[in-house]
Amino acid sequence: MNSRAESEPLVRVGIGGLGAIGLKTARALDAGNILGMSLAAVSARDIDKAKRNMADFKRQVPIVKLNELADHADIVVECAPSSVFRDVAVATLEAGKTFIPISVGGLLINDDLQALAKKNNARIVVPTGALIALDAVRAAAEGVIHSVTMVTRKPPAGLEGAPYIVENKIDLGAIKEPTKIFDGSARDGAKGFPANVNVAAALSLAGIGPDKTVLQIWADPTVDRNIQHFEVDADSASFEATIKNIPSDENIKTGRITALSVIAALRGLTSPFKVGS
Repeated sequence: MNSRAESEPLVRVGIGGLGAIGLKTARALDAGNILGMSLAAVSARDIDKAKRNMADFKRQVPIVKLNELADHADIVVECAPSSVFRDVAVATLEAGKTFIPISVGGLLINDDLQALAKKNNARIVVPTGALIALDAVRAAAEGVIHSVTMVTRKPPAGLEGAPYIVENKIDLGAIKEPTKIFDGSARDGAKGFPANVNVAAALSLAGIGPDKTVLQIWADPTVDRNIQHFEVDADSASFEATIKNIPSDENIKTGRITALSVIAALRGLTSPFKVGS
């Protein structure tokens, strides 16, 4: 028998943004490493740079505007700055397509997107490979979860430019020991640190929601990795987990595992065998 890729039309994927995450995902698609899927289009702020990065691709695809990706693709992967999150999300969902966001925190401050997806028979798929034990959280949420707390520790430089840091005039360069700089809800964390709390956002969506999920953010000059630790207390189990993500070479704010998480999420949509819920 022929494989699915040979007997059925390939699922078309559009990539919004060709940074550390988007480019690695695009290369996996172009190489044919994701069964049943193909790269259909990309979007990038620097078109010339995008062309150079894709010069060795097996198949050249169009470079379009973010809100045009859904015209070319069945699935749109958002790897763009958080400031344009809503533009690509709305365009994708209104077109009835599948939307895979990397800026997961954007879902916490755009409450209407889930309703928009339902209205248009679209789908939002959150990649969660960068968050350990999420299947257990989702399972616990089928019962009663009493509390969820996440503690994020990052090198101070990894928090530069966050709105919360700027508004509160926090001098990250002056931090010489582990310092807690935020303690609040996951929703407020998403507003203050849109590029830093996507893991916490995914945790809150899988568990008891962004307003009940407690988030602490520490600037810690003693660590060289992005460390996420969370604890869950539920009627079915109590558990905790820690993951130490190695920052990518291209962007200290992004863990290397994040791009791999996107590839795994895409593979899970078409693979004939999948482990995990």
